[in-house]
Amino acid sequence: MILRNLFLLLELGITLSAASKVVTYPAGEGLVTTDDYSINIRQDGSEWLPVDVYPIKVDETVGAVHKVRTVSMAYFDFDESPIEVMVISNKLPVKEARVRPLSYGIVPEIKGDTLLFFISEPRNLSVEVNGEIFRNLQLFANPIDKNRPSKKIIKNAKKNKLIYFGPGIHKIEGTYMNVPSGHTVYVDGGARVIGQLVADSVSDVKIYGRGEIHPEGRGEGLYIKNSRNITIDGVIVTQLPIGASDSIRVNNVKAISSYGWGDGFNVFASSNVHYSNLFARTSDDCTTVYATRKGFSGGCRNILTENSVLWADVAHPFMIGLHGSAAELGENATPDTIQNVVYRNIDILDMNENQIDYQGVFAIVAGDNNVVRDITFDNIRIEDFRKGKLFDIRIAFNKKYCKAPGSSIENITFDNIIYNGNNSELSLIVGYDETRKIKGIRFNNLNINGTRIWDEMPEKPKWYKTGDYARIFIGEHVEDISFSATESLPEKSGASENTK
Repeated sequence: MILRNLFLLLELGITLSAASKVVTYPAGEGLVTTDDYSINIRQDGSEWLPVDVYPIKVDETVGAVHKVRTVSMAYFDFDESPIEVMVISNKLPVKEARVRPLSYGIVPEIKGDTLLFFISEPRNLSVEVNGEIFRNLQLFANPIDKNRPSKKIIKNAKKNKLIYFGPGIHKIEGTYMNVPSGHTVYVDGGARVIGQLVADSVSDVKIYGRGEIHPEGRGEGLYIKNSRNITIDGVIVTQLPIGASDSIRVNNVKAISSYGWGDGFNVFASSNVHYSNLFARTSDDCTTVYATRKGFSGGCRNILTENSVLWADVAHPFMIGLHGSAAELGENATPDTIQNVVYRNIDILDMNENQIDYQGVFAIVAGDNNVVRDITFDNIRIEDFRKGKLFDIRIAFNKKYCKAPGSSIENITFDNIIYNGNNSELSLIVGYDETRKIKGIRFNNLNINGTRIWDEMPEKPKWYKTGDYARIFIGEHVEDISFSATESLPEKSGASENTK
């Protein structure tokens, strides 16, 4: 392991005190920046501070072909007062612009090729000029990092069980490093770790920072295996799978990938996992919850994901239930159970998938004899996506990945779901047979393009299924499905685009 540039951050003169209101991170030695956009920030009308902009790779899938594109990325920290942001588009003449998620209501003022807007709290944003999602700016406005080690702790890193990566490029020897129990890793802003950081069969590990962690080419930047009591906060990765682990906390982590099967946040056979403030722009599923898979055995329970932004350039924002013990242990293996999974307060920015089997924003597809139950989606806002469907709830036998169909899907709640768009294809809720059913699906406050979908909606003839008004095909072997509405229906999400 090579620890380089230990004190470069201090030499750059970045303010690190607890009283700091704004922190920027100049690129360390060897990091490449891009000039597609210039960014400056300030608070309370003070002097403008420049923010370095980095190129980062994403995936534009055309048919079945993955086409790597390069977008821009920048990050900074702020606290207490709103931050004013100036974004100058150096390559694209600005005709129109938007800042997403639209539900945040951030409308930029346009002056020539300059955008001006305020951010009142930490946000993970996409700044898009002329509708260009593959020449956009991913802007991460973080809270002040309270996990930053002091100068004294950095100086005595070994004694303090600290592995510190300062600004600059660091290449892990042997492609990956297993972090020992009880240790803290800090990847500073302006740093890039090339390789993989692993927590394998360890406990009480913390991985903090603002910098990037990813291998050369494809692969997981972080991997949690057979471990417990792991905390990850603030870093930027390609992928972050969690397997056979317990008591995992992931906050303010960004996953961005550009290659085939580049899932963002996977859970395999794990329990008590809490995700918050995620950003995922991925070349496959943004988030998944699977049971037995990739050598990890067992079911999943108590998985919470909240306050996040998901963008699937391919496949699903949410995918639950496909893989289980039948695939790896044989068709007669004891069924796995996936239960108590909650997604709350999440914005979906995009999805683009040609394969009909893999199109759902909300995909609960039970395979491998899995039992999937007690799943809740609450306060989810979906912007128009390029291609796909809203709901894909099925017990299925996917022979490419499964040895058997799933056993059951039970007690699924969709509460305060808002979709504004025109590209959703026909949604599906379909069981398998009389012994493998879907039971207990509750929709409350389903709002599609401003229309409330519920069983007693006045315009619905009694002989129509309510699902017809949401373009949901409700097939065979489905029992106890309902659509309700309350007076506290959420407002239609989204802010209008600002144009010249």
